[in-house]
Amino acid sequence: MAYPIASAQALSTNAYVKSAEQVTGRNQILGKGQLQLFAKGSAAGMNISLNVGGVPLMDDLPVYSIGTTGTLSTTDNAILTQTIAGGFVSLIFRNTSAGALTMDYALLFTPMK
Repeated sequence: MAYPIASAQALSTNAYVKSAEQVTGRNQILGKGQLQLFAKGSAAGMNISLNVGGVPLMDDLPVYSIGTTGTLSTTDNAILTQTIAGGFVSLIFRNTSAGALTMDYALLFTPMK
């Protein structure tokens, strides 16, 4: 069963800056399993960087799903599904636009044996 390791609704990021690290605490180091990332930006211009064990799964790639925040859907807003061997997880958003943007996201993990 998947459980959330990081999530936010209407995470605000100012123009031309990176967000703080989104995965914190005991969820930063994961074992073998499957990661699922769902994300939706308020407008075009938000990029995602997701690394596991120093391996980039997404390296500053744009979020292609945009619309009204507060309506994140695991069916419509799937960004990534990846099986991982484990390691330190890092998730950062970067705003490339001239205005502040908001982001809804959920990073889920399903452990495997």
